[in-house]
Amino acid sequence: MELDPARRERILDAAAKLIVENGLQCSMAAIADAAGVATGSIYNYFRSKDDLIRGVYTRLAAIITANLVPTPADPGGPRERIMRYIYDYIDFIWRDRQRALLFEYLSNVPLISGAELSATFDEVTQYSIALMREAQVAGLLLDLPPATMSGYIGGGIRNTLKWRRFNPAPLSDGERDEIALMSWNAIAALPARGL
Repeated sequence: MELDPARRERILDAAAKLIVENGLQCSMAAIADAAGVATGSIYNYFRSKDDLIRGVYTRLAAIITANLVPTPADPGGPRERIMRYIYDYIDFIWRDRQRALLFEYLSNVPLISGAELSATFDEVTQYSIALMREAQVAGLLLDLPPATMSGYIGGGIRNTLKWRRFNPAPLSDGERDEIALMSWNAIAALPARGL
């Protein structure tokens, strides 16, 4: 039987929406209803609810990768590439509240092991670590593990924006610049006063 990619995407969209709204307690029947498919047809695409949840997370990782890992190679020097990565991360997390909530929620689900998380986000992780290493070689960053600095930037941005969303006003360019500057200064060998 040939599977319809558009139907698979509708199922993933419905599951992502319901996970954000109800957590993992959402039923396969509710997901099917929201996707406009029969409950049994979900099993043509995903072996189980756990497999569906992993599918949602894998798709989220692909979207993050597409937004944060440039192709072809990013032009500019190490600082410029890190700053572009920081701004892209800010924009990615801010642009879609539901997606940001889904990312936070799924990052804390025991169903997805640390090894699975690592494998799922490997491309983004390797890219950001390479950025940090290159900037360290250029003498721009602290002498800390590149993976730690990369994780700190991502976590700091996600957490800052999570709390900022309680303010209904749009994120201003000034706030965006402040978050980027704090992110840079957290890892920089010589902190900057401005961007």
